[in-house]
Amino acid sequence: MANAIINVTNLRLRTFIGFNQEEREKKQDVVINLEIHYPADDACKNDEVEQALNYKVITKEVISLVEQGHFLLLEKLVAEILAVCHTHPSVHYAKARVDKPHALRFADSVSLTLDWAK
Repeated sequence: MANAIINVTNLRLRTFIGFNQEEREKKQDVVINLEIHYPADDACKNDEVEQALNYKVITKEVISLVEQGHFLLLEKLVAEILAVCHTHPSVHYAKARVDKPHALRFADSVSLTLDWAK
């Protein structure tokens, strides 16, 4: 079985993330990385678009969720992104990581990763 692994790397978006008053009023940058696994036997054999996972559809759903959302915790944001990935029937594993740049004074970012398997 051919296990395809799609990686979406450094998707840069803005959202309301955090529980401090300033964070709840002003969008902040987040950087999203996704790893999505699905069986690709048919796509590999037949070269037919319909048999491949459309990563553009998933990415657009993630963009909409993030840019329109308000989140207190990184955990909730990452869980919602992961839920978008595993609503697609052919996905059997997904991992989502969200970085919140400049969340700590002396660090490049703070990140949280969650994964899910069927």
